[in-house]
Amino acid sequence: MRIHVGCEMTYEFPQPTPVIAMLNVHASRFSDLERPDYLITSPAAPLDGYRDSFGNWCNRMVAPAGRFTLKTDTIVRDHGSGDTREADAQEIAVEKLPPDGLLFLLGSRYCETDRLSPIAWDLFGHVKPGWGRVQAICDYVHDHITFGYEHARPTRTAFDVFEEQQGVCRDYAHLAIAFCRCLNIPTRYCNGYVSDIGLPLPHAPGDFAAWMEVYLGGRWHTFDPRNNSPRIGRILIAYGRDAADVPLTLTFGANTLTSFRVTTEEAPIIS
Repeated sequence: MRIHVGCEMTYEFPQPTPVIAMLNVHASRFSDLERPDYLITSPAAPLDGYRDSFGNWCNRMVAPAGRFTLKTDTIVRDHGSGDTREADAQEIAVEKLPPDGLLFLLGSRYCETDRLSPIAWDLFGHVKPGWGRVQAICDYVHDHITFGYEHARPTRTAFDVFEEQQGVCRDYAHLAIAFCRCLNIPTRYCNGYVSDIGLPLPHAPGDFAAWMEVYLGGRWHTFDPRNNSPRIGRILIAYGRDAADVPLTLTFGANTLTSFRVTTEEAPIIS
């Protein structure tokens, strides 16, 4: 399967402003790209690429005053079978976890494990450890949170989501991540493209999405508490502890986002 992905974001800046953009497909999918998803700016601005502490690819630049557009575009080859499920995957005892997994047990900016730990153990402590426990967490979050773009708020934490019972995909992910970490299950926040391929029409406009990866049975597995169902064409851009680590763009000054377009759709097979 070939999937066309890309984005175009246009800002208005009152003055030259430093920007960090995290919009390229993650290195784990590089071999699936038919062409590089170079970040293109208009007007052209010098880019300085680097990898952050999680290995995500970032581009630094200084946006000039006025209208400024960021754009990426590529074709990704995908197996087309959707998210995999491994129902017998087991939790790994903390003392046996790899060192790089320990970070994803800790509380973070949006995932307050200290406040949610008693709640998590009360809700899920009786559930058999392993894949089923993580799925029970996703089921709970999916069923108890009301989705709506009008509910978006950049300061909402996992504990706020639990109390308010509303939010967007990143809020679903933050609450489920915090519950998993409270139960000593390493869990990291992911963002990227999630398509509607295979779902009944009409499809909603393209958008970026947030989900989580959980360490079970010696490797990372995808869970999506917002959709809570397998999706075809889930394409990772970046992962970190929570949304604070992986903003799509980080701007160091005043600006206005004037347009935002995301493409994620099946592309024709080339014969």
